Amino acid sequence: MSAELTVLLTAIFAASACALVGTFLVVRRMAMMADAISHAILPGLVFAYFLANGPNLVAGVFGASLAGLATVALVEALQRTGRVKSDAAIGIVFPAMFALGTFAVSKWFSNVHLDADAILFGEIAFAPFDRLIIAGRDIGSQPLIVLAVLSLLNLVLVLLFYKEVKLATFDAGLAASLGFSPVLIHYGLMSAVSVTTVGAFAAVGAILVVALMIVPAATAYLLTDRLDLMIVYSVVCGVVSAIAGYYLAIELDVSISGMMAVTMGGLFAVAALFSPSYGIVARARRRAVQRERFSVDLLLLHLGHHPTGDESVAHLAAELDWPRARLQRAIRQAGAAGSVAIVGERVRLTPDGQDAVHAIAQRLSPS
Repeated sequence: MSAELTVLLTAIFAASACALVGTFLVVRRMAMMADAISHAILPGLVFAYFLANGPNLVAGVFGASLAGLATVALVEALQRTGRVKSDAAIGIVFPAMFALGTFAVSKWFSNVHLDADAILFGEIAFAPFDRLIIAGRDIGSQPLIVLAVLSLLNLVLVLLFYKEVKLATFDAGLAASLGFSPVLIHYGLMSAVSVTTVGAFAAVGAILVVALMIVPAATAYLLTDRLDLMIVYSVVCGVVSAIAGYYLAIELDVSISGMMAVTMGGLFAVAALFSPSYGIVARARRRAVQRERFSVDLLLLHLGHHPTGDESVAHLAAELDWPRARLQRAIRQAGAAGSVAIVGERVRLTPDGQDAVHAIAQRLSPS
């Protein structure tokens, strides 16, 4: 397999593995937990390196996963005191854990491959050179194999426990009453997040793994309200960002993982602008429609309270104190709906308009 294809596949599997579990973090409003775990696993990696007397895949996964679970447990413990909120608890725990790991790296491992810059930013371009050797046989790129396995495992976990995790996410009380343990599901999800973070850690670093886990899921969150589609969209956004980011990075001669994150940010910006339900453009359009509807309703109510049911355009403009353009738009819309008729310079309420006035009054009256 070529080095280019190895790097590209590594990026795709990293994005897929992170997006599968990251969707549940976004839905549970625990996005910052990914940041906490990605930083807090550092002391676990250092501890594993020390015990194994060198780099060891199994020891690294084990140590980092324990550190991730310890972070979750510490955050939960601080929250249960009732004196510290979740965001503050995360802000307390993960800097302490990361500082501990950074201290250990700079103090005892400054001359080995546990470099601080590599830990923070990673370098996915080195994936073809990090080989997995078993019994003296070269199996292939270690980051590619690990992330491919993690993608498959996360997919299997999502398919097997989708209903349970969904139930515990949206109604923990109902899940408990049906015999499921929300606490066990929570720690199971956090374990998957921890292991996935470890797998992507070597390829993209502690900072950018957060982008892989959260940004595609946040983008999907803007596009649909269905959790199953959100998971699919999240993976698609991650994969598209990985592919586009890779080729843009090659073209611009910049960091591959960094450009992947920038591409994800670009997709999120597009979704934030043009999402059919939650996009800025769609919301602005809905507000404009609501303003126009309100203007029409106010015009009809004003005519309905007039003894003759009609008024001149000039008198309406003076009493409503509207710009001429707003009044003309309201008259046109009301006329198109058959609620008013224009007779010369006067606007007259029609029978349909009188019915509309009664409907508006009922809608506005307190029940």
